[in-house]
Amino acid sequence: MSDAEYLAGRLLLAMPGMGDSRFDHAVIAMCVHDEHGALGIGIGDVREGLTLHGLLEDIGIDPGVAPDVPVLNGGPVETARGFVLHTNDWGGEGSVTVNPLCQLSASLDVLRAIADGRGPAKFLVALGYAGWGPGQLEGEMRHHGWYAAQGHSDILFSTPTGRRWTQTWKHEGIDPSHLVGQTGSA
Repeated sequence: MSDAEYLAGRLLLAMPGMGDSRFDHAVIAMCVHDEHGALGIGIGDVREGLTLHGLLEDIGIDPGVAPDVPVLNGGPVETARGFVLHTNDWGGEGSVTVNPLCQLSASLDVLRAIADGRGPAKFLVALGYAGWGPGQLEGEMRHHGWYAAQGHSDILFSTPTGRRWTQTWKHEGIDPSHLVGQTGSA
């Protein structure tokens, strides 16, 4: 695989009819993709019944000035593990730059900074992630599973959660109402 094939910094869209209900209309911010596999954070589905204040209280952090925003379903792997996708104006130990989208942080430092009012200007909090072993994602993409869209930070930070799938397709110049749930072969 060449560097040009790596998907970090792109938005992965689940194709209609991909066959895995866990990813119906999924939008995944791809954070890591290399010869060892891939890791992305789901940004298109809210975890019902949990907000940032509740999460902070559950882990012993006073919510302080943090806005009480929804927590997202980051993916089906390690659903109790937290991740924060955020703007590049904050960085802590272990933060990973995901160009051109954002930074990814998984430490409690970013949550403490948000609660104290000294965190990133814009952020999303998610529990869980989507992960693939070496070559697995490439195989799924060849078999009508995923579409790799250009990464746009405005999709992450300025588009309502429930509209991210549709808006990402539209950014690509594609009307998602014309997509079909199966492919043919010639």
